[in-house]
Amino acid sequence: MNWLAHLPTQRTPWLLFTAIVFMLEVTALFFQYKMGLAPCIMCIYQRTAVLGLLGAGIVGAINPQSKIMRIIAYITWGVSSIWGYLIAREHIDMQTTTDPFAFSCEFEPNFPSFMPLHEWIPSFFEATGDCGNIDWEFLSLSMPAWMEIIFGLFALTFFIVLGSRLILKRTV
Repeated sequence: MNWLAHLPTQRTPWLLFTAIVFMLEVTALFFQYKMGLAPCIMCIYQRTAVLGLLGAGIVGAINPQSKIMRIIAYITWGVSSIWGYLIAREHIDMQTTTDPFAFSCEFEPNFPSFMPLHEWIPSFFEATGDCGNIDWEFLSLSMPAWMEIIFGLFALTFFIVLGSRLILKRTV
């Protein structure tokens, strides 16, 4: 357990974290542009949460010895993984509900007015799909179900790593 508590102070684990998250983004773009799967608004929000994880990995890798950088990385990691999990869960509910009025899918992302990402980089943040459609499945799980698992694993890892730091090292 002491080994686990020591990992966040090293650059290699943060770089591995960043590489994994980067591959998730590349995979999303592959699904969109090579497989022709149009992302819906919930997909775009999940993509944004993955970008938050990418930011956490980059911040953590910059200077893992710095307590301030680790705290910023931890906060970004925790918020992004939990928010992504909740968005994926809501997306699954949209896909599985039998009541067509229970959930509605917006047509345009609800980004802050000072940061309209869908206008700045439409090829990455524009939503053109329908949230209720299940266009892809693997092992009988839809894309949001896989994202729920992925975000859940990131959140679980976050709590384990942070918990080990707080319990064994008595510091973040």
